[in-house]
Amino acid sequence: MDRVADALADDDLHFQNLAELLSLQKFLPAGRVQAAMGSGRHVTPYNCYVAPTIPDTMDGIMDGAKFSAKTMKLGGGMGYDFSPLRPRYATIRSLDSHSSGPVSFMGIFDAMCATISSAGHRRGAQMGMLRVDHPDILEFVDAKANHDTLTNFNLSVAVTDEFMTAVRNGDVFPLRFEGKVYNWVGARYLWNKIMSATWDWAEPGVVFIDRVNAMNNLWYCETIAATNPCAEQPLPPYGACLLGSINLAKYVEEGDEGHLVIRLRDILEDIPTIVRAMDNVVDRAVYPHPEQENEAKSKRRMGLGVTGVANALEAIGHPYGTVGFRRILNEILRAITNETYRASAKLAREKGPFPLFDREKYLKSAFVQGLDKDTRECIYLHGIRNSHLMSIAPTGTISLAADNVSSGIEPVFSHGFTRTINMPDGLREEHVDDYGVRVFDHYGRTADKLTVQDHVDVLNVAAYWMDSSVSKTCNVGADVTFQEFKDVYWKAYLGGSKGCTTYRASGKRHGILNADESGPVHEGSACYIDPETNTRTCE
Repeated sequence: MDRVADALADDDLHFQNLAELLSLQKFLPAGRVQAAMGSGRHVTPYNCYVAPTIPDTMDGIMDGAKFSAKTMKLGGGMGYDFSPLRPRYATIRSLDSHSSGPVSFMGIFDAMCATISSAGHRRGAQMGMLRVDHPDILEFVDAKANHDTLTNFNLSVAVTDEFMTAVRNGDVFPLRFEGKVYNWVGARYLWNKIMSATWDWAEPGVVFIDRVNAMNNLWYCETIAATNPCAEQPLPPYGACLLGSINLAKYVEEGDEGHLVIRLRDILEDIPTIVRAMDNVVDRAVYPHPEQENEAKSKRRMGLGVTGVANALEAIGHPYGTVGFRRILNEILRAITNETYRASAKLAREKGPFPLFDREKYLKSAFVQGLDKDTRECIYLHGIRNSHLMSIAPTGTISLAADNVSSGIEPVFSHGFTRTINMPDGLREEHVDDYGVRVFDHYGRTADKLTVQDHVDVLNVAAYWMDSSVSKTCNVGADVTFQEFKDVYWKAYLGGSKGCTTYRASGKRHGILNADESGPVHEGSACYIDPETNTRTCE
């Protein structure tokens, strides 16, 4: 890890502090950061990007595929909004013909992704999104209702507030393109189609796109229509996701009275070192395209999150999903988010705010208004170095590398399980033991012991303190009814989350983690998309 610390450090003191955090696994930069920085390889340290707006022309579509191919070649996944493409059967006047629609053109990107071996050995990761009011939305929803279509894509529907209101009221809903209404559909019928698809196949996910834009710190200079492949980073065209995680499990120590405690003060003291290091990635990175570099440097976005949450909070006596768990999680995330914003503001005093910073408009953003008063005052005085700072990623690979701590804010999958890993030479199975059992001798609540309400409650708590978003999958038990399943999404929407993804273990799609055969076997449970492999992993 000295290589990474040396590549990201400002001076000797910063190097020493950062190297210690990395060696102790208290700070886990994203896999791409670890693979790229200081390696001498011409690869990007950004896990993923969002593509430029795809023009509704054949040349534009093919140029978009070429743009993405180069990005994947250097190691970056891609997110797309296919809503600008005209619907199936729409007239193409210049050819006296008809369009085949966005879903058909997604096949081009799917084949491209399958062909590219990112950075020499990584599979590509892609997110395809379509607005809920696009005329081809029903075709999009059913696009993956088998095992061999768009296999290199994760899918999400960009759901609007207008649509959710129509569902609540039982109204008909217009499907339109460029102002023309192509069809009307019952909103509840369409909602049930989306829910039915994800009930069976765990896709498409749902992104509440109006909330994403309403809560955007840069509401005054950008519009977001897509996310990265794991959906924890809603991004504008050319946007890049720079990720890192604070490993809460490594901050658990024995307190004065012999009980385990989380050293929150130590976390807060380490945040300035982490923010400085992540900010340096922006200037020292390799970018696949100049447009991506310009976007990154004009806003200096990053996504600092947490991992090892279940292990840490359960070790100090709060079972996953309980009131106590949510209360402590809220306190920790509030403290981390505010300290991260203050660290960025103090860095702006030294190095200057991000170029598109507008003090008056930035401080009016809905998310910033929810920060502590002293944090807002710090931003007012110094500006802020980074437009966005907080995001909770799946962290599947880096959490496994960090002694198998629990991933992100997900529960522990099992106290012992077999993980199927997609390697260049094929699939390999490895047995993995839970960190909490080995280190804390604590057998916490596993994913199969939780209710779906536990998952949604944790998601909503975490989402409040993230200026970007949260990648979390809500595990749905086999005994949950379809109506209860649909309620999960309403609870996420009403609870303030920017999106929701579920996995139903008894559905038609299977997970890649299996509990140890010596105990109960649980296939599926809470899932995430691993950006290192583009594989849905069910914890």
